[in-house]
Amino acid sequence: MVDPWPVVCLGHTVAPLLDAARAEDDARWPAVVELEREQARRASAARVALARAQEVVEEPGASWPVPLPTAEQSAVIDLAGAGDQVAELWHTDAEQAVALVRELAAGGEFTAAEVLDAAVDAAIGAGVLVLADAGTVSDPGMMAEQCLEAVPYLVLAVALASADLD
Repeated sequence: MVDPWPVVCLGHTVAPLLDAARAEDDARWPAVVELEREQARRASAARVALARAQEVVEEPGASWPVPLPTAEQSAVIDLAGAGDQVAELWHTDAEQAVALVRELAAGGEFTAAEVLDAAVDAAIGAGVLVLADAGTVSDPGMMAEQCLEAVPYLVLAVALASADLD
């Protein structure tokens, strides 16, 4: 008999473990982390200013079934999209993914660290979703198969988190 409890626990602990690893990085390399945060703040401010300028230019009074995102939401959506692109490309061609990260960072809208963090988040999110689905399956064989399907996403997250673009 296969016990599903470890799968459920793993699905719930992956994100907190990643947060703990990031906190350890903060403690180990505070100067580097602070530099990356400052770059992220500057890039975020630029993204928000650009998004606000686009809102002013767009036609007022357009009718949509859902409200348009705010400037801040648009900036977050753009960053998440960039992370998704990098994670997907990294899976097939890491060199092209590195080139994409550098291209996005060169544009000034994002920093390389922000894009890589978003890519890590995308990979972990996909893996956690697979594990969450596995925890709901009653058939032990199917549960094991779904757990194995999460492995590539988690491996990708580790590769992205440990990427050194220098």
